[in-house]
Amino acid sequence: MGIFIALLRGINVGGTGLLPMKDLTGLCSGLGFLAIRTYIQSGNVIFESRLSEEDIRSSLEKAVARRVGKNVDVMVRTPAEMRSILSNNPFPDKEPARVAVAFLCEPPPKNLMKNVVAPGGEQVKPGKREVYVYYPDGMGRSKLKLPLNGAAATVRNINTVTKLVALTEG
Repeated sequence: MGIFIALLRGINVGGTGLLPMKDLTGLCSGLGFLAIRTYIQSGNVIFESRLSEEDIRSSLEKAVARRVGKNVDVMVRTPAEMRSILSNNPFPDKEPARVAVAFLCEPPPKNLMKNVVAPGGEQVKPGKREVYVYYPDGMGRSKLKLPLNGAAATVRNINTVTKLVALTEG
């Protein structure tokens, strides 16, 4: 039995993809996941499962799509992967609320850095299956163009990543 963190894309953001966390917990329970906990109202769920990452992602994407009526991408990580993401943060001295991690299912595109357009001075650094971004003026005003070549991604700030790691440890 392993512990996993699933990050759902576009849940409860801007009035679309509404999915109460109670319902997400119920969906996870129906998939056989155990010790289920959610964190904030934006599609973060921690649970235990015997399934592989790919099987978790596939089954959760299908269950959520049936519930909300649209496809929702799911990124899955282990607590060890999330700790590694925190320790590899290339912007440790920046305000955590202005540092974001774009979680991907695959490694970032090889040509990512060649094609980034950062008119607001945003700084971008690729990771293993994530992209770190520092938003000096905040994410809400950014005009950053992050060319992921159609890859699914969901973004969390470093504060949220830190809290998700803490929830897996206690």
